[in-house]
Amino acid sequence: MGLLVYLVVLVITGLVVGGLARLALPGRDPMTLPQTALVGILGSLIAGIAVRLATGGRAGAGILLSVLVATVLVYLVRRRRGGTLSDPGLGTRR
Repeated sequence: MGLLVYLVVLVITGLVVGGLARLALPGRDPMTLPQTALVGILGSLIAGIAVRLATGGRAGAGILLSVLVATVLVYLVRRRRGGTLSDPGLGTRR
């Protein structure tokens, strides 16, 4: 039961961090909920590893750093799709 609760909390935290990261960039971003959760989880993981390496394991990453890293990941996803900072660039312009 402990692992299941951990995974549910991980997904919810990923959704919150990913959602805040998507809100930090201007413009519409057509990502699905699973993609948003994965960006949030990955952002938290990268931020946590970076802080652990920088502090020698004495501290963990906070929500602010997790959102910042996830925002960079959302921007990189947009760039990969051909977009810019404020335009997701999916070729839907008419």
